[in-house]
This record gives sequence, structure tokens and C-alpha cells, in this order.
Amino acid sequence: MNKFCFVIHPLSLEDVARYEPGAKGKGDAIMRKIMEWMPPWTVAHVTGVRAPDGREIEGWFVCAPLLPEQMIEFRREQVYERILAAIQLGVDLGAQVAGLGAFTAVVGDGGVTINERSPIPVTTGNSLTIGAGVDSFFRGAHEMGIDPVDATAVVVGATGSIGGACVRLIAPKVKHVILVARNETRLQKFHERTAAEVPCETSYTTDISAAVRRARLVLTATSSTNDVIEPEDLQTGAVVCELSLPHDVSRRVAKERPDVLVTEGGNMTVPGTPRFERFRERGSDFDLNLPPRTALACMSETMVLALEGRFEPYTLGRGIDLPKVIEMNAMARRCGFSLADMRAFDAAITPERIAEIRSAAEARRRAGAVV
Repeated sequence: MNKFCFVIHPLSLEDVARYEPGAKGKGDAIMRKIMEWMPPWTVAHVTGVRAPDGREIEGWFVCAPLLPEQMIEFRREQVYERILAAIQLGVDLGAQVAGLGAFTAVVGDGGVTINERSPIPVTTGNSLTIGAGVDSFFRGAHEMGIDPVDATAVVVGATGSIGGACVRLIAPKVKHVILVARNETRLQKFHERTAAEVPCETSYTTDISAAVRRARLVLTATSSTNDVIEPEDLQTGAVVCELSLPHDVSRRVAKERPDVLVTEGGNMTVPGTPRFERFRERGSDFDLNLPPRTALACMSETMVLALEGRFEPYTLGRGIDLPKVIEMNAMARRCGFSLADMRAFDAAITPERIAEIRSAAEARRRAGAVV
């Protein structure tokens, strides 16, 4: 049986207690200090992932215990050491390929150095994240009755590896794409290259608010630790698909904009009867904060590589190979992975909920709301 490991880390102090029950009740300042020296540990044992043809794998979630802001603030070598130590835990258990989750896939050079130093091949999982994210993006447009051909789309984080690939996949299906990123020089150069390659109108700006106000379709793929999408900027009946962890969309949107559809792109339904059992507390399940049989697309890419016996550094670095995105999507389907049901703000988006959002959007339009 092929084996994998996947590196996770807490996205917030609340996450720390979910990963390690012994942390409950400790103060924030104490937890931050503890995490500066806390060694990696094995969080969960993954079993029951089974392709339609009977191929089965097992794996482990291994934790590199650093918060997103710590990964940015700490010395890069210190962060690399923590990630590599987590991977080694998986190797000791028999893992043949490793995946990098959340900020462990972003820090430094996007997994290149980690892969060079790792005893097993490493992938960021970005190929499947992109494929699933774009599928989620257009599914959201369909559910809200938006024809992409006549729509303006915004990609926030357009110069990143995920955002840049999403631009190229979205552009053939929309009227206009607005590229948004923080570094104007880098953004301008990316726009110059992209405008010559894609079939739709393009523009760029560093002003997120201004861009979002112009579009009905929004995709976010940033490495920000702060909210970047606010309720006052969204058009009536807009769709926002976010591929980022931590999330880019302010939770105020859920309360203040019932007319807007927000969806977490990149969640996959895992084939078989997957179980994520706590490694230390046997018999209890690890809470991924997702529905049953659901995993992030980056996790799923690692599982797909294990099922296919492709022990290779499939997705690394800042650039994305679009043919690999297409190939990974095909491999995932062959292995039985499919796009998960829509979800946002820790809750499922049911058909009834979509009907409510569309109704709220129509009511705002009748009331003459501009945004």
C-alpha cells in the first residue's frame, strides 16, 4: 500500500486547541511562546482512501506548529527546519510523498528548497487547488445566474502562483479580467505578459476595493493574514470564490451581505470511506473543520499522487504548468475525487440557501442598490 504525509499548521490560536486538545484553556501569549519551540508532531492517521478500482492508500497529517504570522516573521531557515522535521515524522512512518498545506507551501520559494532537502518528493498541491478552484468559481456563477461571457472578473493575488494560473484559466470564459496584487511593478509586468496571451479585455490595479466594486465575479488567492474582501465593496449578487487559507473574505460579509454568494474553492470529496483518526488519541477523529469525506484540494493532490504511485515533486515554485493542472484534474477524477458541495463560513451552502441569496440580490436591485 502506498503512503503519504501532509504538513498542516494552525491558522489561528483557536486552531491550536483543535490540533492539540492539551492546549485548551491556555492564554494566547503563553500559546504563542510555546509554539516558538514546540516540536512537530503527528496529528492524524488517514485510512480508507480508496479509488473506484480498489487501489488504497494510507497517510498521516503531520503538524509544523507555527501560526501564519510566525512563518512570515521567523527566520526562513527556522521555518524550513520545522517543516522538514514534520516531513521526517511522515518518512519514519513510511510516507513516500509529502504535501505542503497552507503557509508551508507559500513560505520561501514555494516548496523548492523544502523538496531539495526532503528525503521524499514534495508537492504544494497547487495544481489541484487551481483546477478545483476555477471549477468552483464558475459553479458559483452558474448558481447565481451570471453569464461569464458578459461578466467582469477580478483575481486578487494575481501575481502569485495560484492566482496567475487562475487568470489564464478564467480569461477565455469572461469579458474582462481585472488583475489585483500589492506590488505594482510586479503586477504591471505580469499584466503586460498576460494581456498578450489571453483572449479577453484585461486591466490591473493595486486597489482591491476599487476592483471588486467593478466586478460580479471575484476570486481570491492571496497569502494575506488579514481580511481583503469587505462587504461594502461587493456588487449586488456577486460571487466570491476564495482559495486562500487563512480566508480572505471578512466574516462581516456573512452578516451584512445576504445577497452575495461566497464559496470556498478547492474542497474535494475523497473516494472510499476516509477516516482521519487522531494519532495520539486513538479512537477519536481529527476535526478538519470540513464535512465528512471532504479534504482540501492540496491535501487531495498529495493523496492522488500516492494512489497513482507518482512519487515526484509534482507542483513546486512560483510558476504553474497549466498542462499539469489539466493532468492532475484528470488523475483526480480517475482516482474518484470530485468537487465537494459548496461551503462558506464553516457552513454548507444548500440549494435553499442559494435561492435565499438570489432572492436577496433581486430585492436589493429592486431597491436600487448600487453596491
